[in-house]
Amino acid sequence: MRILKLTEESRKGLLEELLKRSPNNYTQYEEKVKEIINQVRSHRDQALFTYTRQFDGADITAGNVRVTREEIEEAYGQTDGKLIAVMKKSLENIRSYHEKQRQYSWFDSKPNGILLGQKVSPLACVGVYVPGGKAAYPSSVLMNVIPAKVAGVGKIVMATPCNREGKVNPATLAAADMAGVDEIYKAGGAQAIAALAFGTESIPKVDKIVGPGNIYVALAKKSVFGHVSIDSIAGPSEILVLADETANPRYVAADLLSQAEHDELASAILITTSETLAGQVSAEVSKFTERLSRKEIVEKSLENYGYILVAETMEAAIEAADEIASEHLEILTANPYEVMMKVKNAGAMFLGEYASEPLGDYFAGPNHVLPTNGTAKFFSPLGVDDFIKKSSIISYSKEALAPIYPDIVQFANSEHLTAHANSIKVRFEE
Repeated sequence: MRILKLTEESRKGLLEELLKRSPNNYTQYEEKVKEIINQVRSHRDQALFTYTRQFDGADITAGNVRVTREEIEEAYGQTDGKLIAVMKKSLENIRSYHEKQRQYSWFDSKPNGILLGQKVSPLACVGVYVPGGKAAYPSSVLMNVIPAKVAGVGKIVMATPCNREGKVNPATLAAADMAGVDEIYKAGGAQAIAALAFGTESIPKVDKIVGPGNIYVALAKKSVFGHVSIDSIAGPSEILVLADETANPRYVAADLLSQAEHDELASAILITTSETLAGQVSAEVSKFTERLSRKEIVEKSLENYGYILVAETMEAAIEAADEIASEHLEILTANPYEVMMKVKNAGAMFLGEYASEPLGDYFAGPNHVLPTNGTAKFFSPLGVDDFIKKSSIISYSKEALAPIYPDIVQFANSEHLTAHANSIKVRFEE
């Protein structure tokens, strides 16, 4: 990994490099994505099945597009029993964490007849997209579905691509069933997003679409936003480690590589106050890489977006970390809790040498669907809030309205909205 001094110039250059990974920069695919969406919107099942044959090589029809109960039972039999047991434990941890995020309706009444409040309602129908290309991610199924279940969403629909034989990854199906998905459809790519957004003869229209995917999926979600809600437009995975001289270089190297193996665009960054640690981590990264199964992907990722920055002070390191606003932030310092209180921008923070990033990916309970590409400055992890909506409640008695209605009339007239003013005045006519 390249080692650089943390300066204003190196920080600015790094930020520019990282932003190139954003889905917003892949505009060359937008026209193709829009064409797919328009075709599915106009021709519905016919277009969906045509694209499924074209891209996935599968002969899917109205008769087999929905996963059956028999297929789900078959998937349980094809999934390692030990994995099933682990997923059940993970599911309970995720549910327990997200139950603490529940919001409730509230009402505030006053003796003169004023009632103000907020009514919280779950979304009626949510679509969860689950990729099925290079790898299967049953952990993402749990992370996307369980907060929706905790929120009380009425119906959860999952779309995921199948193989040429029309089969869906068994672990994905098992995870979906355990989490409580109501309907599962064999559809992938931008065409699946369009089907969920607008509905077809076979696939119901949903109110919101969540879940990760490739660049076509990301751009499709961006394109249908407004017709439905979406969680976010996710970019490639990323990790940033803040470390001082007390950090274990093998742990740091292993954690950086845990994200570099995702894909060639993943970023892995160490910011440290120790030049000695920087050199040790770089050496450990090289040793580990030689024996990793995804060596070629790791090497490409580190070549493009792997950095070790040496900072003069921890304050400078924290400032840089806040600018990068990483999806995953590990803090491996003598006092990680003190450093955590100073950091403002990160999707998820992992504190101490035994809280490595995969703990959050699979098991601890907090959601692993996190803001990427610097969007942790204004976005939060996926959670129960993403699956509810809020309605404001207003009720006034005549007694409460009487002393203030002239103020409202004046405000309305100042904006030349005389019908607004009249709507109030008419209630106090002789």
